[in-house]
Amino acid sequence: MTISKQSRAVVLLSGGMDSCVCAALAARDHEAAAVHISYGQRTEERERQSFLAICQRLKIRDKLMVRNEALRAIGGSALTDDAIDVPTAEEVGQTVPVTYVPFRNAHFLAVAVSWAEVLGAEKVYIGAVEPDSSGYPDCRPAYYKAFNEVVKAGTKEGLIEIVTPLIAMRKTDIVRLGLELGAPFDLTWSCYSREDQACGICDSCVLRLRAFEAAGMQDPISYAAR
Repeated sequence: MTISKQSRAVVLLSGGMDSCVCAALAARDHEAAAVHISYGQRTEERERQSFLAICQRLKIRDKLMVRNEALRAIGGSALTDDAIDVPTAEEVGQTVPVTYVPFRNAHFLAVAVSWAEVLGAEKVYIGAVEPDSSGYPDCRPAYYKAFNEVVKAGTKEGLIEIVTPLIAMRKTDIVRLGLELGAPFDLTWSCYSREDQACGICDSCVLRLRAFEAAGMQDPISYAAR
């Protein structure tokens, strides 16, 4: 059921496939505002371009772009430390991969919740996905259940809710939902390592390519020869 556009929501929009679908949902059901956080990741400029383009396509007027200096300074991830190679999908094992950025989503949610409080927004959307998340611990439902308790206790009115509409979905189903919503997949960027063309071999690229293939669709972005 479509919610009244009078309600406000903040959506965390990285520029990737999942956050784009989340943004389409938020824009459909609320007066949406989008926040993008650069944190010194390898593809930050390309992701920022995707954020701006997606907002324009979805007619999201209110935008906030923030730079987080802490995560790159802390390091410990292939996304923020140039000394750590981004692994191919074949090299990713059963443990949490080196592309995990330690406790990243807590940093992102803190910004989004703060802005939601200022805007009077009732919801914060984040495109966390558990089944195809490469095993990242901050993509689990228990994490968001606990974070909602923090938000309830630590905000003025205690009414802001973090929502994760994609968290139980497979990537293929996210592609199908995005197509139904008219999500602009052609503007998104998922690659962990390149900004000119998606590499096609990192875990994020491979999960994305498999999802489009399983959905019977051609991924609209350009990939390097594989």
